Amino acid sequence: MIELSNVEKVYQTKEIETLALNQINLKIEKGEFASIMGPSGCGKSTLLNVMGLLDMPSTGSVRIQGEKVTNRKETKLAEFRNQNLGFIFQSFHLVNDLTVYDNVEMPLLYRKGISSKERKERIMSVLEKVGLSARVHHYPSQLSGGQKQRVAIARAIIGSPEIILADEPTGNLDSRMGHEIMDLLMELNKEGTTIVMVTHDEALAQKTNRIIRLFDGSLVN
Repeated sequence: MIELSNVEKVYQTKEIETLALNQINLKIEKGEFASIMGPSGCGKSTLLNVMGLLDMPSTGSVRIQGEKVTNRKETKLAEFRNQNLGFIFQSFHLVNDLTVYDNVEMPLLYRKGISSKERKERIMSVLEKVGLSARVHHYPSQLSGGQKQRVAIARAIIGSPEIILADEPTGNLDSRMGHEIMDLLMELNKEGTTIVMVTHDEALAQKTNRIIRLFDGSLVN
């Protein structure tokens, strides 16, 4: 599903050059639930962003579902992300002045050929799936942290992506809510969704099929 070949990512300022990713060769297979672990600043989020085409590698190539995507223009990348990838972030990234319904609807507004009736059916279906069908008209400020993350998950899966990329999805939640969100991700994985998750929680990582460890931008065997 995802293949990184000789990927390096360098961040450069006038005074310093930082090698964030160093010669990453990595394959994520269809149906995997992989976690990425490592100390702070080791490149975990950078690796996830490169996988998700939110950041381009300085050298090397990225293939998703067999397609080389690192040489595409930004408009094509945005379209590809919308069609194939779902994103979940630690800080939720919800729009505060939009309702739960409107937040979840956002990815579908950029897709052609979906009627308002079909959008509504999809939205209600995913909100039911994440246990928030009664919160349709609420705003993010009226939700708990766990509920906000469930909205973010609903938004991530509304377009039926085959791949979900999650960056510390339980990082802002207490232990109980974190395990509830993890259970939801595991359910999605059982249904066939490929998931890659950055986490600092070893107990959660142990629940995934595979742990990828990074140290100073390099993979650790």
